Amino acid sequence: MEHNHLHDHAALPAQMPPESQLADVAELFKIFGDLTRVRIIFVLFQHEECVMDIAQKLEMTQSAISHQLRVLKQSRLVTSRREGKTIFYALADSHISSIFGQALEHIQE
Repeated sequence: MEHNHLHDHAALPAQMPPESQLADVAELFKIFGDLTRVRIIFVLFQHEECVMDIAQKLEMTQSAISHQLRVLKQSRLVTSRREGKTIFYALADSHISSIFGQALEHIQE
């Protein structure tokens, strides 16, 4: 049986990216590999939230949520902004929303 290569390779670079970039991609997927972090990302996928509201929605402690938010922030998946004494968290950019949205679509197919 003949194998047709009809994949759209236009989106991929012609040459293999440097090992360090591929390692960063692997690290990104590790961050997505934790259920609590995925649940937080889902909440933030809807709109920005403060720690207290995320904790309430996920029925978890604020300290557990804060810990995972730190990991997400260090990995540049989440950003924060201060409004008075409250810090609001949001997904860092449209890439994160897109990756998460596509993963959800893939699972729901």
